[in-house]
Amino acid sequence: MSIKTDKRYLPEGKYVMMGNEAVAEGALAAGLSFFGGYPITPSTEIIEHLAKRLPEVGGCCMQMEDELASINAVMGASLAGAKAMTATSGPGLSLMTETISMAANLEIPFVFCDVQRVGPGSAGPVTAPHHNDIGLIRFAGHGEFQVIALAPMNCQELFDLTITAFNFAETYRCPVFILSDAYLGHLHETVHIPPKEEILKRVIRRELPQNLSKKFSYKDTSTGKFIIPKPPIIGTDHCPVMFLHSPHNSDGFPSNDALGFMEVLIEKVKTNINEIAITEEYKLDDADIVIISYGLPVRTSYRAVDIARKEGIKAGILRLVTVWPF
Repeated sequence: MSIKTDKRYLPEGKYVMMGNEAVAEGALAAGLSFFGGYPITPSTEIIEHLAKRLPEVGGCCMQMEDELASINAVMGASLAGAKAMTATSGPGLSLMTETISMAANLEIPFVFCDVQRVGPGSAGPVTAPHHNDIGLIRFAGHGEFQVIALAPMNCQELFDLTITAFNFAETYRCPVFILSDAYLGHLHETVHIPPKEEILKRVIRRELPQNLSKKFSYKDTSTGKFIIPKPPIIGTDHCPVMFLHSPHNSDGFPSNDALGFMEVLIEKVKTNINEIAITEEYKLDDADIVIISYGLPVRTSYRAVDIARKEGIKAGILRLVTVWPF
């Protein structure tokens, strides 16, 4: 796949963008080269925007026949060396959970934008926001593994944190979620696009590994540290002999040490929580009451705290930008 860079980065400046468009542009800035998705309200504008923009930069945007095909296509594209992404809402996420588990097992990096809406069910007020997927994305799929989830609160953060999400996916080789919602996805706000040179300094590129002996993460028994090699790429010398859907060792061969395998999938992320966890504090120094908030509702929480302060109530906010791991 030939990747062009001349149109990948918008000229520096301020743009009025829909939230879903900000996600798409953030993904392009992060190096996205494959998007596989299926239209679903309220995330549809992401695939619509990328259907136009990705071909301009030599990438591929595919509308698949359903959500299952979408996430499997994304997993295959990532194995072939592409930075890959999908986007959906709650009903689509429900269908994708099996492959999320598979991707975690194989340590395949990809980004997943969940533009949440009211549920359960697939009808009714589908353009109304909700945050009921926060538990589902943490425990999606069978087996034990750790995901990363980020919760932007405005359109600027949808752009910025999408870049961060791709960096986390490349670094920790796990599914990374962007938790948006119907209001945030359709909100129009000013987004500042930094210079291309500044973006490139932030982006972690997909590179061929230098060490060809280890294809998957493992625990170094001499130090107790968890080592995360660069992702294997099909068609290169670093490609393992097989990709297993069951416990395997660092070379990709079957392993009977299921507990050790699960430990690697969990602890390779959790032991790096200081680099992953992003939080913000608001008026916590003397707070008697602390509101823990994330996503779009943080904006209302700020106002609630300010009102409480005027009434003599010492309230503050702990904002979770990274909601998982927590």
